[in-house]
Amino acid sequence: MAVQEARQGAHPGTGAGPHDGGCTCGDCPHGAREGHRRAVAAFLHQRDEFAAGQGLPAAVAHSASASRQWVSEELTQSAELVAERGRAEGEVWLSRLWLRTATTVWAVVVLLLLVQAVTAIGAGWTSARTAGLLAALLVAGALTTASWFHRARGGALAPVIGEDNRLSTSRAVAAAWVLLLSYAVLVLVGRLAAASSHTERDALISGLDLARGAGVVTVLAVVCGIAVLVRRVVGLRVLAQRLQKVRAHRPRAADLLTDDSGRGTFADIQYVVISAVALAFAATRLARRPDQLPDLPWGLAVVVLVSAATYLAGKYAEGGRPVILSVVRSREAGDLDAPIRTGDDIEIRGAGFVPPGAQTADRLSRMVVRIGPVHVHVPLVPVAGGFSNPTDAVLTVPVPVDVEPGRLEVQVVTAAGVETNRYLIDVTE
Repeated sequence: MAVQEARQGAHPGTGAGPHDGGCTCGDCPHGAREGHRRAVAAFLHQRDEFAAGQGLPAAVAHSASASRQWVSEELTQSAELVAERGRAEGEVWLSRLWLRTATTVWAVVVLLLLVQAVTAIGAGWTSARTAGLLAALLVAGALTTASWFHRARGGALAPVIGEDNRLSTSRAVAAAWVLLLSYAVLVLVGRLAAASSHTERDALISGLDLARGAGVVTVLAVVCGIAVLVRRVVGLRVLAQRLQKVRAHRPRAADLLTDDSGRGTFADIQYVVISAVALAFAATRLARRPDQLPDLPWGLAVVVLVSAATYLAGKYAEGGRPVILSVVRSREAGDLDAPIRTGDDIEIRGAGFVPPGAQTADRLSRMVVRIGPVHVHVPLVPVAGGFSNPTDAVLTVPVPVDVEPGRLEVQVVTAAGVETNRYLIDVTE
């Protein structure tokens, strides 16, 4: 009751106004990006204010549990607003990405033209340069058309954006190899169309022989297979609750090198770096020998295959189901030792309670602890720069009065919807 009265006093006249719901007119934030930025700033200010013990209504200041509940609900509402503005910003950013990708593609074509023009000085313009430029125009036109049809999903990047709205490392690497090989074949097609003698045509056709392009074809097959297999592996592990996945607001370039929480991962980094080096070598070989597929040496091809296997093994090894190791009565300084009773706080110790990418307040507020038949939302406890509860290894929740004394099961449900094991505790009267 005290919490409800305090909330009514803190928000008088909460009726919906003409500027609610993310409006961008008048004194509201101008644009989704600015609206998200202002919402984040307001949330951080409110969190730090509560962490310093300021802003509490008098109706709840006398009770530690009531003030904690009031602060948690206030932060939850503010975090939901931040998440809503973040999703709006992500949708706007994604819808504008197609134009940026198309501009980048055509910038690469212009760069290719400049490089060919500079290198043609003295050596002269050849049919191979014309074929390379025409192939680049065809690839750029295809990517621009695909960007237009998928403009709401990120343009040309739509195929490499995963179901969790992050850039997929395996798909990005496979797409890069597909683009390079497609461009190489188009160059051969252009040269074949311009060839005038049977000898030249036969030489160009022999450039497609598997004996010359076995290395690059093997790498293409493996990286494409890894892209499909990783999607299957991740999907099965999520359904089996062995991997926790939280959807991102929008994809970022750093997704190619990091995990869902934004920390760099060795498996992803080495896969991207080695693939980039091999792609640069293959592109150089194509520029030097435009009459055949890039002859990737088997030594370099094996290095790429080992890198791909390491990346796949990393995908199998990552994640894990959250687990409860112990549950104890939370004791403050000066409290007497006692069994768990209704109204007490319990401390749940374990691992994996906060999934990668779920460190934001709106995701933390979705965590629930089941104590017997009662569902208890984990309260947000702010501290300077973050939250002391919940954490990945420790949760503190109160035992509500609705819990009947006896032997009860405790289970945590994370923000990703994954359930932990059941842990038995004894609640006395």
